[in-house]
Amino acid sequence: MTTKIKPSNILAQLFEKWKGKPPGKVEKLPPSGSERTYYRLHYDENSVIGAYNPNIAENKAFIEFTKHFSNHGIPVPKLLATNNPQNSYLIEDLGNKTLFSLLPHKIIQTDFPQHVINIYKKSLEWLPKMQVTAGKDINYDVCYPRKAFDKQSMLWDLNYFKYFFLKLGGIHFDEQKLEDDFTTLVKWLGEAPANYFMFRDFQSRNIMIINDEPWFIDYQGGRKGPLQYDLASLLFDAKANVPFNLRNELLEYYLEQLSKYVDIDYNRFIEHYYGFVLIRIMQAMGAYGFRGFHEKKPLFLQSIPYAQNNLRWLIEQNNFPENIPHIKGIAEQIINTEQFEKYKVDHKTEEGLQITIHSFSYKKKRLPVDLSGNGGGFVFDCRALPNPGRLEEFQQQSGKDQPVVDYLEKEQAVNDFVDTTSKLVKNSAKTYIERGFTNLMVCYGCTGGQHRSVYCAEKLARILRKELNVLINLRHEELY
Repeated sequence: MTTKIKPSNILAQLFEKWKGKPPGKVEKLPPSGSERTYYRLHYDENSVIGAYNPNIAENKAFIEFTKHFSNHGIPVPKLLATNNPQNSYLIEDLGNKTLFSLLPHKIIQTDFPQHVINIYKKSLEWLPKMQVTAGKDINYDVCYPRKAFDKQSMLWDLNYFKYFFLKLGGIHFDEQKLEDDFTTLVKWLGEAPANYFMFRDFQSRNIMIINDEPWFIDYQGGRKGPLQYDLASLLFDAKANVPFNLRNELLEYYLEQLSKYVDIDYNRFIEHYYGFVLIRIMQAMGAYGFRGFHEKKPLFLQSIPYAQNNLRWLIEQNNFPENIPHIKGIAEQIINTEQFEKYKVDHKTEEGLQITIHSFSYKKKRLPVDLSGNGGGFVFDCRALPNPGRLEEFQQQSGKDQPVVDYLEKEQAVNDFVDTTSKLVKNSAKTYIERGFTNLMVCYGCTGGQHRSVYCAEKLARILRKELNVLINLRHEELY
């Protein structure tokens, strides 16, 4: 029987082969949106980053591109060692500071500090050099999973959006009309010049910051493609939430830098640019659906409200591509879908404990998602309580309506239930505050998620607001 070696051990062996001694400590880094696993390997007063990925073809692309970019003087991590069969490698440790970490992280757009804007501009100075200069003699034969961002690549992204966001997110669409618009969009975008290196995921989390200078990582998905896509990836990076006026300023700055490398038709470039903005938004929303709805990773769902804002801006500014009316209708439906409101989390706006209280329906067979990433909290079952939903006079009302409230408050069982559950939550909340915790989730469920659970959630929110200094987020899953 073959014993499977742990990735950390594989990387430790690679490190020892490279350095001549074992690492002092191997520390696993937080997971990202990919299947790769990263580790920080410490030695003396230094450290390196180790990556393990069983996808050999993807590793080969990263290794080849790293060597190529280094030869062109582009700031990427130095490749230190690889193993055979190249399922792991060691690279220079660029630290933990990313461009994303410097941003305000607010759902409402706010001005960026000047030093952050300067880093964006420096990144856009490097981008044409990667795309044009390095793109001329790069080995596209190692690209994974495809050499070019062509018709097939675009259709993969669009179907990713259809199956993992539209279907799992409950967005209605006509299959044939959507496919017709996909064909129209892909054909039109295929007219844009595409003989350049396309980074593919050129966004703020993949830009490391050292002494206020940008360094670039995670370009293993690069391939031959159009210039506009990477620009769209950076400026419409959902959670970065770059102010729209700044996006326009940075667009003009990029074009100024690009003109040093290649002549372009400005109007044609801009027209295709917003088409690539749209396809990038849809690709990203497919990722949110896959990671969030399918894999149950709630942090990805927090990006949906930002994507809604991006779609809204495209439509309001008349930058939405023409001749794809069904996709535009779907975009308008996404913008106006109130159920996505529950994924709004405005980071760094409040200090202290935030308690999120949900009401939900057990019929849906899915518990509310803990968007803090902490794995949930209390779940209370209200189905043993008297049910006003069985009475015709209350069927069109909810637990927020006064007649339903009056009905439930007359029932001692309801008062006892709320009293008991609120004491449990208050005791935990006090401990959370003492220990400096920032998030607690509480869920009340009933059969339809309309009466008893809503009433209990509202009642708990009033109690906590009165007795504790906490921020309350109240979300009724079935009342949107």
